Amino acid sequence: MRDLAPALLSWERFAVASVVAVRGSAPRPVGAAMAVGPSGQVIGSVSGGCVEAEVYDLACEVLSSSVPALASFGYSDDTAFAVGLTCGGSLDVLVQRDSPGLRAALQASVDGYPVSVRFSCEDRVFTKSWMPAPRLLVFGAIDHAAAVAEIGKFLGYHVTVCDARPVFATPERFPAADEVVVDWPHRYLASTHTDSSTAVVVLTHDPKFDIPVLSCALSMPLAFVGALGSRRTHAERLSRLRSAGVPPSALARLRSPIGLDLGGRSPAETAVSIAAELVALRHGGTGLPLSDLSSPIHRDQESHGTDLSQRRRHAGRTAALATAGHADGVPSPQCPEVPVLLGAGQVPRDARVGLGLGRG
Repeated sequence: MRDLAPALLSWERFAVASVVAVRGSAPRPVGAAMAVGPSGQVIGSVSGGCVEAEVYDLACEVLSSSVPALASFGYSDDTAFAVGLTCGGSLDVLVQRDSPGLRAALQASVDGYPVSVRFSCEDRVFTKSWMPAPRLLVFGAIDHAAAVAEIGKFLGYHVTVCDARPVFATPERFPAADEVVVDWPHRYLASTHTDSSTAVVVLTHDPKFDIPVLSCALSMPLAFVGALGSRRTHAERLSRLRSAGVPPSALARLRSPIGLDLGGRSPAETAVSIAAELVALRHGGTGLPLSDLSSPIHRDQESHGTDLSQRRRHAGRTAALATAGHADGVPSPQCPEVPVLLGAGQVPRDARVGLGLGRG
């Protein structure tokens, strides 16, 4: 729901539908949300189109009555246009009205605070945590950086573009970036906040920038460190990094040449390639064509290490059965909610919150 927050906060009232359980194959995961505004406008999705119309009607009813509703949708083999999931799975959707508590939680999340919302409904307790967006640090104010910033923002990253040259590092050149910083890359990286979800993408193509910032990045517990360049550039870069004292174990973390092999050449195509590698690493993907695999398309996040080749070897493994998971906490008289602002270290960024089946 957090990705819907700007629109939701601008509406005087709304009803929001959240996926609270998934069984089998379904287009959207637990936590996916769709909202209906005061004039009937709709944003978001709970099923990729399979049951949107039925959920929309239900949300309109809840918006009018303020009475929450919990509905289940499953596979329909009667007709492709019947209300059901043609992919063969089933899901539960909870529809609730807005409240001051939920608005406060959404605003706090937009402001960058970690937030948890909890409420109970009959015999079930729902919790949802929103952690701050992961950071994507892009070093090198070149055309490729503009494309990487745009797709990184689309993927939900908080994007910073940094370059030591003020003539190139301007907000006008990088409108998609949350921040544009004029500083030496290694100095900025050493001084800014990073964590285990931070991704670093180096696009500078200049040893006086590349080597210091990569030496710094490879010494930090980051999620991703990649650098643009040819294979020859990569070989020269490795030699310089070794001379700078970077140990082999750290060099093994460098993803260079950055990106998956998509065959693209333009800045936009290169950005898609880089984003594909980020997504594969972030969610445990193999990077292989789905048509070549027999494993489930939708699966719980599962990592077999940071090496995509390791994941490809595991591609045929049977995924764990999907289970009921976390839900967006939307309060109502029947579903009292407790929004909580979490301290920076209280909940890990990759923490998974669950659906309690005990009495609330």
